[in-house]
Amino acid sequence: MVWGLFVITQMTSSPIPALPGLAPVIHTSATAVETWRQILACSATLTPVMPHALAHAVELLTAALAVAGIGYFLAAMVAARVFMRSRRAPLAPFAPGVSVLKSLKGLDPAMIDAFRTHCRQSYAGEFELLFGVASLDDPAVNAVEQLKSEFPAFPIRLVECPERLGTNGKVSTLVQLSAQARYAFLLINDSDISVSPHYLERVMACFAPAQMTAAKPEQPVGLVTALYRGRAHGTLPSRLEALGIATDFQAGVLLSKMIEGGLHYGLGSTLAVRREALEKAGGLEALVDHLADDYELGARVDKAGYRVALSAEVVETGVPAYDWQGFIDHQLRWARTVRDARPGGYIGLIFTHGLGWALVNILASGLSPVSLWLLGLSFFLRLAQAMTVGAEVLADHQVLPNLWLLPLRDVVAMGVWVAGFAGNMITWRDEQFVLKGGKLHREP
Repeated sequence: MVWGLFVITQMTSSPIPALPGLAPVIHTSATAVETWRQILACSATLTPVMPHALAHAVELLTAALAVAGIGYFLAAMVAARVFMRSRRAPLAPFAPGVSVLKSLKGLDPAMIDAFRTHCRQSYAGEFELLFGVASLDDPAVNAVEQLKSEFPAFPIRLVECPERLGTNGKVSTLVQLSAQARYAFLLINDSDISVSPHYLERVMACFAPAQMTAAKPEQPVGLVTALYRGRAHGTLPSRLEALGIATDFQAGVLLSKMIEGGLHYGLGSTLAVRREALEKAGGLEALVDHLADDYELGARVDKAGYRVALSAEVVETGVPAYDWQGFIDHQLRWARTVRDARPGGYIGLIFTHGLGWALVNILASGLSPVSLWLLGLSFFLRLAQAMTVGAEVLADHQVLPNLWLLPLRDVVAMGVWVAGFAGNMITWRDEQFVLKGGKLHREP
């Protein structure tokens, strides 16, 4: 079109012989050319305006999200202080019998050391350890036999659980283990969880009968869960995941507890549940196809009319020595699990990436003074929040040496959050599944 206008312009600017009857045509052509010249002039003016307007919108949006992130960091620190104050309360003298259930598959890092911590409890009540394996050929069997030889007087049982009741093999094993348990309280945690000598004392005290008030009796506690920190094993991806657990995930748990007036879900680090509440929640059998079985169990107990309590105890889990592919697969599995379980909450995570948005705002604004100020404030408060939750609440001694990795970890987490919207495929224990409605479906 532009080339055509150029030709017309050249034609009309050349001398035209005076011919009878052509005067109106020449006049019309000149008018049209002038009109097109004005349109092109307007286009030339508008062309640089549109990108500028878009860049300005991105700058304002990222600045607003960075400010929201600052608010999140402050709120998370307040939630951490509230939790630290609440856990100073004296423990109730309540120590019922409890069966500790562990579903095993293969050998995790330092598994036998984690088992030993469960045998060194200063607990006034009775308890037992039940280990379940799908096959007696599993490598974890040797670790259990070694534990039994080290603690011969301790009630330790190894149970073969060959039935596969659903796509979640761990829950299938737990269903069969629970049928063998002796006590009215069950405590489920992962195979790599290490605990302090006061673990059972602090967890089971949460089940103490609530005080009756004149107005309304308090709901009984049906499930107790616990915060956890990650123990990294060597690689950079392992350190990034452990840092994220301590400074991001647990901060979100504490903030949701404060905002929602209590927890309404469970954490796989500890799921202590009374059998009565478990039965009213549908039992473990209802979870055999669920990926987020820990979250789902807590949510169902909550809906059944019981409270979910957060123990003062903090446990420790091992973080494998991931390569980058394993790290991304695990992070995506977590992200898509959260998105499936709490879609509104997952969208709300946009406000938790304050440091990431401040970095994007630096680029969008071209290093404006306001963007530099936002980045400095975001970085300072992110460090403060990381130290408050990671170092003070969780007593994670790896947080301070790894604080320099925080910007990298937050940028990676922001990318994973975006990728979490891009599908329902997850990788779990070297198998591919499609996640729909909280349930695992094998890839077709």
